[in-house]
Amino acid sequence: MHRLLAALLAFVGLFVGLFVGLVAAAAPPPAAPAAAAAPVAAIQTGRWMHAISAYAPPKYPAGFRHFDYVDPDAPKGGTINLRNPDRRNSFDKFNPFTTRGSAPAGVAMFMFEPLAILAMDEPQAMYGVLAEAMYVAPDLSSISFRLNPLARFNDGSPVTPEDVVWSLERLKSKQASPATQIGVADLERAVVVDAGTVRIELKARTVDAVFTAGGISVFSRAWGAGKKFDEVVLEPPITSGPYLIDRYELPSRIEFRRNPAYWARDLPVRRGHFNFDRIRYRMYSDEAVAREAFKAGEFDLYKEYRASAWIRQHQGAKWRDGRIVKKAFRTDTGQGLQSIHLNQRRPLFQDIRVREALTLAWDFDRYNLYGTFQHSHSLFNNSAFAARGEPSAAELKLLEPFRGELPPRVFGPAFEPPSNAGGAMALRGHLRRARDLLAQAGWAIAADGRLRNARGEAFEFEYLEPGSPGRMIDFQRNLEKLGITMKERIVDFALYRRRLEAYDFDVIVIVEGDFTLPSAADLASSLGSKSADEPGNNNFRGVKSRAVDRLIEVLGEATTMDELVTASRALDRVVMWSFWSIPQVYLAEEQVSYWNRFGLPKVQARYFVADSYPSANSAPWPLWTWWLPDPPPHPAVARR
Repeated sequence: MHRLLAALLAFVGLFVGLFVGLVAAAAPPPAAPAAAAAPVAAIQTGRWMHAISAYAPPKYPAGFRHFDYVDPDAPKGGTINLRNPDRRNSFDKFNPFTTRGSAPAGVAMFMFEPLAILAMDEPQAMYGVLAEAMYVAPDLSSISFRLNPLARFNDGSPVTPEDVVWSLERLKSKQASPATQIGVADLERAVVVDAGTVRIELKARTVDAVFTAGGISVFSRAWGAGKKFDEVVLEPPITSGPYLIDRYELPSRIEFRRNPAYWARDLPVRRGHFNFDRIRYRMYSDEAVAREAFKAGEFDLYKEYRASAWIRQHQGAKWRDGRIVKKAFRTDTGQGLQSIHLNQRRPLFQDIRVREALTLAWDFDRYNLYGTFQHSHSLFNNSAFAARGEPSAAELKLLEPFRGELPPRVFGPAFEPPSNAGGAMALRGHLRRARDLLAQAGWAIAADGRLRNARGEAFEFEYLEPGSPGRMIDFQRNLEKLGITMKERIVDFALYRRRLEAYDFDVIVIVEGDFTLPSAADLASSLGSKSADEPGNNNFRGVKSRAVDRLIEVLGEATTMDELVTASRALDRVVMWSFWSIPQVYLAEEQVSYWNRFGLPKVQARYFVADSYPSANSAPWPLWTWWLPDPPPHPAVARR
């Protein structure tokens, strides 16, 4: 079950109430951004800066040498072998920004460069990469970027303001995927200011939009020139990142090689990064096969998502003698909600009593048999943005205009998921409560033992899954006790993705993106009314709520940490008490086994950053900062 790896899919970062602001050396403002009376803002504006940080000064001053979570003297060389990091088990294109087909994760992660990179040890702070300095207009109407004159694409051509304009136009075009379009929806347009400066005008005058502008992936106008964006398929991307595509075999193998002419290798923001000469990916469609391949040494790192496998299968002679290391890397990254999404487009799930009944039938304590998970209770797990206790006066002020259309419990204590820690008696009590709720909603047990409504229709639905069968067997059994039939449909990822894009499913499991600070753009994509009607977007629940739409707007307009926390907690109450999805689990650590052949920085990153759409800001700490010593640190590695 994936997060997407905003999903990773990386991997996808956010966390607690730290303050954020903007600091840098003063300099004359560019001529283009209009001067205006500065509003109260979460960032400092009106000056050229090397870094932009939300609600607090940036950690690293101008002229810093490197980030703390890297080894600036790490050796370069060697090959790292990887598997597909998410549910994509094949690829048929290199363009990660369009809808049709699948691109390998490594393309966005290793080839595309943003204007500014997010630091992995601050909640939300970006430092210039393609941009050597940044200027935020006092009224938050725009952000200007002064490009580094050394910046080059992998064909040797310079990165120009015109390339930034071109990139944003294509990311906003109808040929881009809906997720990509909504990822940059807060950006109005990019404008060339002069030969070295580009200004991005913001549709939404928010902190979120400022960071979105800095994080856009930039590519050359020559990439796919003369074609529509969705017709750019297997043309190798012309980008400014550290790696090039060296060879590939559709649909399952791709190899990248480090660009020896990589222009940014000595920048402070890149020192100690990208230490492998080669990065090889092989796609696996079966977890059991992938796990055995890892044990045989076919790839180097295995991130585990299943608790039973982490406890029982990450062990053996190679772990005992030190050839393989098993480690849980603790993170401060906020954990998005992993949950069973109930598609509100289906009449079956439109009664809140039905949705609550299904929530009561899911048994976290049985699922968490090995004790490795925590029970999801919020959109914003592992962070200060999760609702807690009674709503504050500030939260109530946001919620009151919608009292008549919200569940009454929104105005009481924060949501707590049902617990069966008491064992079988607790579960029986929850199932009795579920049966009562279903009866109130017009469902009753018929003579054949099945739950039926007044029209005689059986309560049955389909769970769609692209992975292994049997993951929901305990939930199925509990539903059967209520007379409900849940059928499991296993499909390959390509079909799964097409059905998700068309919202053609009853029930799915989704892991929503990790975060460092809540993103109004991401929330609008997954919960906003507009996205519910857009095929290919991320509102899988089908939520349409005036209250949710307004709270996302308020969250995006927050100018202080207190305002951000208040809006997030109010939104959390509405979503969780509406039972649009059944909360499952979260894990505030990355569970990884890896072959003991790597050098690791002494300091671990706090936030494993990821975006909701393919971006060069998807920054996995191990892949970007580890290295291969010579000789390897453990002699037994040679025997693998």
